Amino acid sequence: MTPPLPPALVLAAGLGTRLRPLTFCRAKAAVPVAGTPLICRQLRALARAGIRDVVVNLHHRPETVAGVVGDGAALDCRVRYSWERTVLGSAGGPRHALSLLDDTFFIVNADTLCTVDFGALLDRHRAAGALATLAVTVHPAPHRYGGVVADPDGRIARFAPAGSATGSDVPWHFAGVQIVEASLFRTLPDGVPAASIGGLYDTLIAGGGPMAVHVVPGPFQDIGTPADYAATVRAIAAAEGRSPVPPGARSVVHPSARVERSILWDDVVIGADCVVTDCILTDGVRLPAGTVLDRRAVVPAGAADAGESAPPAHEPHLGHLRVAPL
Repeated sequence: MTPPLPPALVLAAGLGTRLRPLTFCRAKAAVPVAGTPLICRQLRALARAGIRDVVVNLHHRPETVAGVVGDGAALDCRVRYSWERTVLGSAGGPRHALSLLDDTFFIVNADTLCTVDFGALLDRHRAAGALATLAVTVHPAPHRYGGVVADPDGRIARFAPAGSATGSDVPWHFAGVQIVEASLFRTLPDGVPAASIGGLYDTLIAGGGPMAVHVVPGPFQDIGTPADYAATVRAIAAAEGRSPVPPGARSVVHPSARVERSILWDDVVIGADCVVTDCILTDGVRLPAGTVLDRRAVVPAGAADAGESAPPAHEPHLGHLRVAPL
């Protein structure tokens, strides 16, 4: 009988600042991807791989994540939550969740989609005797993202900032999935924000601590910015035979309106004679008759959290909405 895989921690607490204004409405992990919240896609993938014990950390818009995940039963896994009063970061978050996890566990970023063989990742981690093993793939854009530089044996030598690659020294791209030892994070104080890459992991490498890479084939899909999100949603919808992207629940488009290459979340209403092209309309957006929008992200005016500043409406007649260019 194959032994069960270690549990997984899904990092979903972040503010999603690069994805604003969309994340004024939902946490990044809860944004719909071709009709299914991103985190539900991730949890189903974990369950199919044999990982059915999952912890999700929460801070920003926690109700939008917990509301679609619940206890995980509908997604064939058991889900518990690690609540963060402040965002604790990519190392502080795992440190805070240790009491819910095992001595070895996977960490999955909530903003990426990548095919990973979790069993193979675990085997590589054990063979390398590593404290952390990162799934990496061919770098799609070294000028845009930082990367992971490894020696020929797959041991991590350093983390390269964006744009630093020269000649043949092209780093790997971190695919947002890793497996770690809990002992690595116990060195940190609980409840204090801390980073992994750019913090704990760099300190580990400098001290000769074992860290490894495990190469995965990809493809790697990023949901970093609204434009990245739109491209990923369209690609997944097309791959699933659902192009154009289906509108969200209870959304209504007037028969005289023209909607092209746009993504509609839940409860969207588009009035008569509207023309909407290459846009993202989030939960509860209502467009009055005759509205013309091109390459815009639109959220309700009241979507921003207290203390946060949503972008102003560019179109004067849409004062009840927040509109930002894509």
